[in-house]
Amino acid sequence: MIKVAIFIDIQNIYYTVRETYNRNFDYNKFWAQATANREVVQAFCYAIDRGDQKQREFQNILRAIGFKVKLKPFIQRSDGSAKGDWDVGIALDAIEYAEQADVIVLVSGDGDFDILVNKIRNKYRKRVEVYGVPQLTAASLINEASEFIAIDKTLLLD
Repeated sequence: MIKVAIFIDIQNIYYTVRETYNRNFDYNKFWAQATANREVVQAFCYAIDRGDQKQREFQNILRAIGFKVKLKPFIQRSDGSAKGDWDVGIALDAIEYAEQADVIVLVSGDGDFDILVNKIRNKYRKRVEVYGVPQLTAASLINEASEFIAIDKTLLLD
């Protein structure tokens, strides 16, 4: 059976799906599609923890689906801007699991991941499937992926 490892950039997906479709990503539908006839080696969701109840409920739903949820605290800077980014953590985990999986699934439109995808494909000789909102996914990331899978209405909550 094909082994898969999944890495989801929650903030990126939340905002790109919301901006494009004014709806929410359906993690259950995604799980069914990405794991069909595959053995899950690991599945991570990366999020910023604001500490509110609704967010905790959402995180529990993700855990019930089969994801491990990794959280970073929300940091408000003195100038009013916010910090909270999992790019390095996602990259480190993806490289760590690249040797254990046949397929790496990255769910993000962030072009910063194009170098990561290239390395996993070329150094580890693994298939990398990237899921993202087409209009808001970096062309460089799409080009580096073994396959780009558009997040469209079929992967959204009704």
